[in-house]
Amino acid sequence: MKTTREELIAKARKPAEDAMKLHPFYRGKMQTMPKCAIRDFNDFAIWYSPGVAAPCKAIQADKENSFVYTSRWNTIAVVSDGTRVLGLGDIGPEAGMPVMEGKALLFKYLGGVDAVPICLGTKDPEEIIKAVKWLQPSFGGINLEDIASPKCFYILDRLRKEMEIPVWHDDQQGTAVVTLAGLINALKVVGKKKEDVKLAVIGVGAANIAILRVLFADGFKPENTIIVDSKSILHTDRIDLRERQDENPYKWELAQKTNPGKSAGWIAEAIKDANVCVSLSKSGPDTIKPEWLKKMAKDAILFACANPIPEVWPWEAREAGVRIVATGRSDFPNQVNNSVGFPGIFRGALDVRASTITDEMCIAAAYEIAKCAEDRGLSEEYIIPTMAEWEVFVRTAVAIGSKAIEQGIARLKLTPEELRQQAEKMIKESRETTALLMKEKRIPPVPEL
Repeated sequence: MKTTREELIAKARKPAEDAMKLHPFYRGKMQTMPKCAIRDFNDFAIWYSPGVAAPCKAIQADKENSFVYTSRWNTIAVVSDGTRVLGLGDIGPEAGMPVMEGKALLFKYLGGVDAVPICLGTKDPEEIIKAVKWLQPSFGGINLEDIASPKCFYILDRLRKEMEIPVWHDDQQGTAVVTLAGLINALKVVGKKKEDVKLAVIGVGAANIAILRVLFADGFKPENTIIVDSKSILHTDRIDLRERQDENPYKWELAQKTNPGKSAGWIAEAIKDANVCVSLSKSGPDTIKPEWLKKMAKDAILFACANPIPEVWPWEAREAGVRIVATGRSDFPNQVNNSVGFPGIFRGALDVRASTITDEMCIAAAYEIAKCAEDRGLSEEYIIPTMAEWEVFVRTAVAIGSKAIEQGIARLKLTPEELRQQAEKMIKESRETTALLMKEKRIPPVPEL
């Protein structure tokens, strides 16, 4: 039987309904558990005073030993100020905590990475930078999350320059990685080349600016690109962009690089005759109209990735003639979501103790993620791996670690086989531990919904 529109909408709303029941049931998603053996109370003389003084002195002599004697080697901070949470906007640090906890859960279960959610009570970029730098001695990496544009660019750029551990903004770099991975395969399915496609990009927030930076670095052509913000298509004759270029230099730079013909208008005009449309803008479902999609080029590709509701329902886009549709949701085919990227990326960065995560590492990860899906067989409804395909995280970790070593930013030199073994071990241990806790009912069973 054909699924009705009402049934599809009800299915799309079900995760939010279940979330409101299960979040208060579990009262959070993460907890702290011992990882060392405690044979009897005498062991506390080893793990605490007086024995602990010895590793303290070793770290004092060489702070790199903190990666050997403590959990720092596998622990990151998920840091947010709550100013750009999902598609909800500036909801504050307390309201952002469920998302940061969810991020920590994904890091642990998918990548074997211990992650601590930290929501800061400030919106000041300088204060955020200061706070993250203060946290550096306790962590092996920093995942910035849900920080509003354009300050997120400034914060990321400063921290990447001034810190000794990887600082990554998942809304920028993570989204760019999975978007590139999806586009690599989508273009293979429709038989087009990245150098030739006309690209329309809807939205000029943190995600799309980073996506464009990575796409251009990989060979997509700026001159074939049209970008739309909340007002209209970007071009250098727009008075507001010219007069306020200091407020958002990233947007002004894109206006200078793209749309050489100075096309004007809004979304409908931008996507006309486009081969690819990437949209991370206003949550839908009516942000992009189906009638506009009918004017895209033949075999069009649409990434409608706003959260929590895509800019247009996927079935409406396909009815309008779009050949490949991707969204950010797991309940539709072709989920272009950071969750398939960041766990493996941080796994690889931590395993070689990289000092940063470069654009070249991001592109290497995107191609490996794309290859994982290609190895299984591409189709219009399968252009990117899902979270259920655990090997993608192992392969991504190997790609990231190998590229970091190649670029000379890794403190540890491991072979690809050593990287694979380490990633497999960490991810399997995390999943098996969770399964054991559920089996023993230390994690209570999910109540009937």
